[in-house]
Amino acid sequence: MKYDYLIVGAGLFGAVFACEAKKRGKSCLVVEKRNHIAGNIYCEEVNGIQVHRYGAHIFHTSDKRIWDYINQFAEFNNYINSPVARYKDELYNLPFNMNTFSKMWGIKTPQEAKEIIAAQIADLNITEPKNLEEQALSLVGRDVYEKLIKGYTEKQWGRDCKDLPSFIIKRLPLRFTYDNNYFNDRYQGIPIGGYTRIVEKMLADADEVLLGTDYLKDREKFDALADKVIYTGMIDEYFGYKLGVLQYRSVRFETEELETDNYQGNAVVNYTDRDVPYTRIIEHKHFEFGKQPTTIISREYSSEWKKGDEPYYPVNDDKNNALYEQYRKLADKQDKVCFGGRLGAYKYYDMDKVIAAALQMCREQL
Repeated sequence: MKYDYLIVGAGLFGAVFACEAKKRGKSCLVVEKRNHIAGNIYCEEVNGIQVHRYGAHIFHTSDKRIWDYINQFAEFNNYINSPVARYKDELYNLPFNMNTFSKMWGIKTPQEAKEIIAAQIADLNITEPKNLEEQALSLVGRDVYEKLIKGYTEKQWGRDCKDLPSFIIKRLPLRFTYDNNYFNDRYQGIPIGGYTRIVEKMLADADEVLLGTDYLKDREKFDALADKVIYTGMIDEYFGYKLGVLQYRSVRFETEELETDNYQGNAVVNYTDRDVPYTRIIEHKHFEFGKQPTTIISREYSSEWKKGDEPYYPVNDDKNNALYEQYRKLADKQDKVCFGGRLGAYKYYDMDKVIAAALQMCREQL
């Protein structure tokens, strides 16, 4: 059979495109390298708990059009992301707000917090930050930086903060209200029953979905099956890395079920002490206010990416962005292939931005 579209990748971007293409009467073949759909938002039900296999995913957006779109496929609960940071034996609320400052300094008013932060910044006398450490210190002062930023960031990037570029932290929002809601977006929640069901519904009308299928290993055969290709894999891998390899950070998870109904009292706890090897622990049941008798936790370990690993976060420094631009120019010359998604665009996307980008490609293509 000849298809109108071959969609490489059954993650959110590819699923949205397939769904919209089918609505417009187009035939679609979807191929996916992994043995499951939904990409990094894949959820697996274990003893009644939706386990986010590739890390915590909280849907949030201020775009009503995107919120209405995703709500076609699931009912969302009223989960609000309010992570906790643990530094040694101290617990702090995130994002940085009056609860954080009150715990850290024993103060009560926004004015007291502002004066402490301003005094610490003034003492440092940093005018032109040369690295991430100086950038963070010039924004939040020494106490917040050393307890809540330094260790976590160094684990996340695998480098000393003095060796990281300042652009990674362009701003660090300080809230002088007692508000632990991490996101400012108007709409926020977790789909009841997990994200996999959303992608299942999006792909329900696709002509065929092939799992465990590596498009790049049999590219000529698959290309011959369709008039157009929507490619959501790594852009440098598509071109055989011929201009060089783009850098990513990867994440490794240790997941276990525990014989307790409540391990940490919160869905997300960040471990900001450098001596703790993992960056955070996710307790999955709290995303859906679960009452199950056991619980499932995942410890997250950040690592350097190498070929064969799962790429998570693009390292969008000047060198990698310049290399991506060279690959993008090659991509623009492809008549049959369109590149999209997190890996195709070498960009860290929130889920609402993935949907918006996929819908934009739908408008251009369909």
